[in-house]
Amino acid sequence: MRELRIPVLIVGAGGCGLSSSIYLSELGTRSLLIERHASPGQLPKARYLNQRTMEVFRQIGVADAVYARSMPLKYISRIRWCTSLAGDGPLDRKTFYAIDSFGGGSLTHYRADSPCESTLYPQVRLEPLLREEAERRNPGGLLYYHELTTIEQDRESVTALIRDRESGEEFKVIADYVIAADGGRTIGPIVGSKLTGATNMVDMVTVYFRADLSQWWDDDHAMTTWFVNPDGGSWSSGVLGKLGPTKFDRHSEEWMFHFSFRPDDPARFDQSSLLPRMRELLKLPEFEPDIIGIGHWVVEGVLADRYRFDRIFLAGDAAHRHPPTTGLGLNSAIQDAHNLAWKLDCVLRGQASDGLLHSYETERRPVAERNVKWALMTFQNHPLTDVGIGLVRGNAEVSQSNFSAFFAEDDEGRTRRARLNDVISVQRMEWQAHDLELGFYYDRGAIVPDGTFPPERDPMGGKYTPTTRPGHRLPHAWVEHKGERKSTLDLVGKGAFLLIAGSDDAVWAAAARQLASEQGLRLEVVSIGDTGDCIDIDRRWTMLREVSSKGAVLVRPDNHVAWRSLGQKANAVEVLRDAFGKILMQDHSARQPQADTPRLAS
Repeated sequence: MRELRIPVLIVGAGGCGLSSSIYLSELGTRSLLIERHASPGQLPKARYLNQRTMEVFRQIGVADAVYARSMPLKYISRIRWCTSLAGDGPLDRKTFYAIDSFGGGSLTHYRADSPCESTLYPQVRLEPLLREEAERRNPGGLLYYHELTTIEQDRESVTALIRDRESGEEFKVIADYVIAADGGRTIGPIVGSKLTGATNMVDMVTVYFRADLSQWWDDDHAMTTWFVNPDGGSWSSGVLGKLGPTKFDRHSEEWMFHFSFRPDDPARFDQSSLLPRMRELLKLPEFEPDIIGIGHWVVEGVLADRYRFDRIFLAGDAAHRHPPTTGLGLNSAIQDAHNLAWKLDCVLRGQASDGLLHSYETERRPVAERNVKWALMTFQNHPLTDVGIGLVRGNAEVSQSNFSAFFAEDDEGRTRRARLNDVISVQRMEWQAHDLELGFYYDRGAIVPDGTFPPERDPMGGKYTPTTRPGHRLPHAWVEHKGERKSTLDLVGKGAFLLIAGSDDAVWAAAARQLASEQGLRLEVVSIGDTGDCIDIDRRWTMLREVSSKGAVLVRPDNHVAWRSLGQKANAVEVLRDAFGKILMQDHSARQPQADTPRLAS
């Protein structure tokens, strides 16, 4: 039997697996990715890419390709609730409310916090793009229509049996480590992963179709319209969203409709009922869309009990699954890959002990737990919005009366509209979760805590507070570097740590260069100030750095701060050496396999 040896085996070619392949290639670490399907999926699935994910893509060199094809922010800057798309009745084509979303519209503060804007690019198009980028960086390193049949591991490696689904040929892959990005379908059950949380909440049906809705879609900036009619709430009525791919206003060529069903409702499998339902909801009795595909999926909010099983790491949907609200699922998965890849690279290069890999679970699992809970809350908020609109479930007559009162130009109408405004102020946590997207941080793991407290977090998730406290993402500020305008995030090289010093300080810079030379570390040094390597253009870095001009900030390859010193130290080399020892777990012995981890599976 043919045998292949590889540092990292990746199982699954969704957003997480493909991002892992690209990032490892950028770091110079070889990997092999296998995917059981012959090609990327044919349904839109997730479509929102937040600022932090776009920063990750910027670092690995794919952001420009995504932005060139994705839906610009201005076309996804509003979410709205309506009665219908067409029709000429007294309650047709009415908008209950519209709210700014994802940094668009009035949410201009998003721009100060990142060099990247959020965007919309459905997985049906994102995955082919990522596949192209991954294959360009790793020719021959992606095998579609190949499946894992068995996997076993010992103290030295993981052995997987792979089957070519076209030819039936089997071959053996021996890897140092495995990233299970397979959605939890194969490896999770094999190693005994337990996913707990809310399951079977709602059964969703997504209709993916082409149509010209420009005659009726009257808001070019609206990304999504939630329909609320007297017979059903926003989820049960239907949710209509734009998809592009080349026109992003009302002339969008492709769309998707989400419909929710109770998990025990047999109608969820009756595809013949979907088109009449769409026609009735839109008030377009002659509507004839070109249906591209129909997908079924279950809304759940679950989290794996563990992310690491010796040399096997769960990532993406294999580790956590979210309701679609707030769009945290795909974004969290890509950020998992970003966190894990540089750590695998450091261990494989001998710069860190295997103990560094413990920090993947230590850091990422609490973030996923918060994201899952947040998505559950925002999903469960929608009935509150329906009540604010005046929907009384099971009583279409009263609901219709309430809707008429809502739009009336009298005291009651103004009160009802004011009430909905207050209700939506709660629902804003779904589409204005700026702090959830940028403000997540790691309290433990591959960092050196400095005893400070994190900034107080906005309980509604909207206000993000930049900080250089260890564990947090490096704050964004524009600087001038070699005549070019760059973000501080751009200064972090591929797979390298970055030490940021002040322009009037040479101690930390000299210590860092000495230590890098001694230990062979990937460590770059820049100074930021009025002079030096980088000019603090508008003095924003000076306002955000939280250390003196003689202090230093050490940033990890994934843009999170690992350590900082508020000022100068006489023994700077020793201080930095100690910091790297803690970050890279260099004083930890090689990790022994856990006794309760299954050794063999088939």
